[in-house]
Amino acid sequence: MTASRGRTGRPPLTEARRTEIRREIARAAVDLFVSQGVTSTTGEQIGRAVGLSARTVWRYFPSKESCVTPLFSEGIDSITAFLREWPPGQSLQEAMDRWLVAETGITGGPDRATVGALVRLTRTEPGLRAVWLQTYDEAEPAFGRALAERAGLPVDDLRVTIRAAMFNAALRAAVEHYAWRGDDERGERTAADTELETTLRQALAVAAEGVA
Repeated sequence: MTASRGRTGRPPLTEARRTEIRREIARAAVDLFVSQGVTSTTGEQIGRAVGLSARTVWRYFPSKESCVTPLFSEGIDSITAFLREWPPGQSLQEAMDRWLVAETGITGGPDRATVGALVRLTRTEPGLRAVWLQTYDEAEPAFGRALAERAGLPVDDLRVTIRAAMFNAALRAAVEHYAWRGDDERGERTAADTELETTLRQALAVAAEGVA
C-alpha cells in the first residue's frame, strides 16, 4: 500500500504577512509616484521594487493608483479607534492628548512623511484623488458606528449621521491643509509635526461641537 503524499509547496501566507506585503507595495508605489509620476509608473516597476511580479501586485490591488490604499486606510482606522475609545464625559482635548501621546495613526506612524507626500500628489493626480476620496467615503459609516456606540444612539439616527459626516470632513480637511503646506524630513520630529497635531485638534474640536 502506497502512503499518501502530503501537500507540497509554499505554506499559505498568514493574514499578517499579507497585510505587510500590501504595505510594502504601497510604500514602493508612493516612492515611484513621487520620483517619476503616476503616469510613468508601471505595475512591473512597483513589483520589482519589492521583489514581486506585476501579476502578484495585481492580485493585491486592481490598479496602480489603488496600491496606496493601505497608507490612507491606516490613518482612518486610527481615527475610528480613537472615536470608539473616547469615553462619554471625557473632553475631546483629554481624549486627543492620550491618542497623540501614543503616537498612533497619522501623527506618529513610520509612514507619516510618506502619507504627506502622497496626499500632496492627490492634488494633481485624478486617479489618486479618487482613491483618497473613496477611502473617506468608506470611512464615514465606521465613524458613525463608533459615535453611535459612544452616544448610545441607533447607528441610523440622523444626529449620528451628521456627526460622522462632520468628523469625516474635518479630518480630511485637516490632513490636506497640513500636507499641502509643504514637506518635512522623513522620520524626524519637527515643527511640522506640531503643526499637524494643532491642525487635527482644531479641526476635530470644531466637528465635536455639540457631541455629548
